[in-house]
Amino acid sequence: MAFTLLGPCEYREEIRKSRFIALAAPIASAAEAQAFIDRYSEPAASHNCWAWKVGNQYRFNDDGEPGGTAGRPILAAIEGQDCDQVVVLVIRWYGGIQLGTGGLARAYGGSAAKCLQAGERRELVVRQTFTCHLQFAELPVFKARLNDFDSLIESEAYDATGARLQLAVAPAERATLERLLGDISRGRESLKAP
Repeated sequence: MAFTLLGPCEYREEIRKSRFIALAAPIASAAEAQAFIDRYSEPAASHNCWAWKVGNQYRFNDDGEPGGTAGRPILAAIEGQDCDQVVVLVIRWYGGIQLGTGGLARAYGGSAAKCLQAGERRELVVRQTFTCHLQFAELPVFKARLNDFDSLIESEAYDATGARLQLAVAPAERATLERLLGDISRGRESLKAP
């Protein structure tokens, strides 16, 4: 089971006179990850190392540290904490004492792990996409009940009689949601693959 963060979190640590600040946040895409990195990177710092993971996509960057000593350990921390849809940026101000490759990997990976441990997390639910069409009178009733099914409306397209909804449905809730949809539409509507 995978988790993501409920919101941004931060962890600060000093290791042999080098200051480390780890910042983490939930993301939904590579573009959101890059926007977070661009926004919070500190130009005056010695290094801004990062990693992110969204499903099977991931990236990491050592930002001038020896290869494999920063970005990869941050990614390992993300995976070690069973996180997904997360970006972690670790900012380092060099303190004059070299940490060595092992020390760097422990510092970056450890700061990232402690940051993720400190953040509030929620379980990620894998959802399937379906569509349905509801008449205007049925929409408010359906939307009011949707929260009970751990499902989300991804988009709405209105027409002359109502709206076509694209839904993200938790697999365990599909049958129950299908029954609700049938009840509200008097058997006229069902969940359809897009």
